[in-house]
Amino acid sequence: MIRVLLADDHRILREGLKGLLEQEPDLEVVGEAEDGLAALRMTRDVKPDVLLLDIAMPKLNGIEVARRVMAAQPSTKIVVLTMHSDSRYVREMLALGVSGYLLKDCAFDEVVDAIRVVGAGRVFLSPEIGGVVADMVRQGGGDADDPLAVLTIREREVLQLLAEGYSGREVGERLHISAKTVETHRRHIMEKLGIRTIAGLTKYAVKAGLTHLDF
Repeated sequence: MIRVLLADDHRILREGLKGLLEQEPDLEVVGEAEDGLAALRMTRDVKPDVLLLDIAMPKLNGIEVARRVMAAQPSTKIVVLTMHSDSRYVREMLALGVSGYLLKDCAFDEVVDAIRVVGAGRVFLSPEIGGVVADMVRQGGGDADDPLAVLTIREREVLQLLAEGYSGREVGERLHISAKTVETHRRHIMEKLGIRTIAGLTKYAVKAGLTHLDF
């Protein structure tokens, strides 16, 4: 039995996937997460065999979730299920060590195949992503270095939440830190990135792929 955790901010997609996956005799859905922080917490608590993970999620995006899961709990295999085929996302996710990458327009059977292949310790890429990877190899590795590399993990979390419109107090509540600490992080982020306004931070976060404006 392969234990699967679903992480996607769209409830209808989670419920649809859960209903279909639970019809498979060898698959068990052990939880559903509606945002990145919940996905991180539930991965730690239920220890799934496979985390089916979207990239564009509120509170903590899928790239950051994958980064932290791979570091703290490498026994959990990650299959990315996303609408994003841009080589920037593919490159970063594969560099982090995810085991599968699928696009949301794939057939359900492909999702099941990916979970089984990854659960068996192998890698699964959808045909469309295979083409992106081939292009990256031909181009010598793809895009430039991560533009957010100068930021700490906590600073990335703060930047994403600020870019999503949360106040300093609300960011502190979600990350369990004080509003004063949030302000300190915000100041450091602006200094490191050379940005002076929250609007500028939001534009930068979207351009860097840290967050999206379609939540």
